[in-house]
Amino acid sequence: MIDARPEFHLVIAGGGVAALEATLALRELAGDRVRVTLIAPRDEFVYRPMTVQEPFAFPRAARYSLAEIASDVGAELIQDAFGWVDPANRVAHTRQGLAIPYDALLLALGGRPLDRYPHALTVDDNRIDELLHGLVQDVEGGYVKSIAFVMPPRMAWPLPIYELALMMARRAYDANVEVAITVATPEDTPLAIFGTGASEAITTLLSDAGVQTIPNAYVEIPQAGHLVIGPGHRTLDVDRIVALPELIGPAIRGLPGGENGFIPVRPDSAVRGVDRVYAAGDATDFPIKHGGIAAQQADAAARAIAALAGADVEVKPFHPIIRGILLTGERPRYLTAQLVGGTGFSSQITDEPTWSPPMKIAAEYLSPYLDAREAQAVAR
Repeated sequence: MIDARPEFHLVIAGGGVAALEATLALRELAGDRVRVTLIAPRDEFVYRPMTVQEPFAFPRAARYSLAEIASDVGAELIQDAFGWVDPANRVAHTRQGLAIPYDALLLALGGRPLDRYPHALTVDDNRIDELLHGLVQDVEGGYVKSIAFVMPPRMAWPLPIYELALMMARRAYDANVEVAITVATPEDTPLAIFGTGASEAITTLLSDAGVQTIPNAYVEIPQAGHLVIGPGHRTLDVDRIVALPELIGPAIRGLPGGENGFIPVRPDSAVRGVDRVYAAGDATDFPIKHGGIAAQQADAAARAIAALAGADVEVKPFHPIIRGILLTGERPRYLTAQLVGGTGFSSQITDEPTWSPPMKIAAEYLSPYLDAREAQAVAR
């Protein structure tokens, strides 16, 4: 067992946006009051929202050493997968058998993607170039005449499927080939999550690019190239099908289970019914799965944990603001949506960014940190 030091010890499980945002926030909010241990299964942080461009011969998404980030913020890094938690004794367990005592635990594990459709290419941002590069080449060569991009009923963040459709349409246009591109989505309108204004603008953008959208579509794919779309048992036959994965929660042993394995959290990101355990990001039961939302949840958790450790910090509930960049193959579009009155979203879409730094993931602490890292790399 790893012995805890006298300082308040926070264990963070995960190596993605929420984990790093919380680590950076705690350094700012609590300083030396909190000692942070990061448990992460991989040795690098990948800027996942940019991987969608890789099949189209854009540069690889940025990758950062977790060991370097941990060193920068004075955190200990343990490369291992999180296993389970014993909340009664405040001990976190790893897959390799480490037992790590904590004063607070933050679970930033992400969701678990599942291939919903065996007869489709399912988007995996860990190897998206490998999966889709051949499809792009077949479009350029004129071998593929029709593609369907499909979102499953229990979808993750929907933006990538629209980006892939728009970039594929642009690539076909540049190659002077005809390709019929369709997006089938269970949403009422494309990117309805951003509200009416932004959704209408996206619908126009898709139409102008020649992309057909089928809303309120619940799709089954009984065989390769054949879609059955409910309600109404409509059918569509295409040369290729690309689908987003379904997302389920991590179903952590030792914690109460929410629907589909997601972790139930309060507005301050504390896990419901469990003392001193917090969660942020796609692993939680908050319905919107997005890096910027994960960062905002991590900030709420960081403030609560800093206050628990004795820092003079006001605890604030999580209040979602969605910021996203839509990659189109031409100039990007900048989307913003904010919950208004607890009932709906006020949204806008612009040609210029409305936040700074203008990164795909808008995070209070992580974005400026990565922006500074990039500036230092350019200056070398």
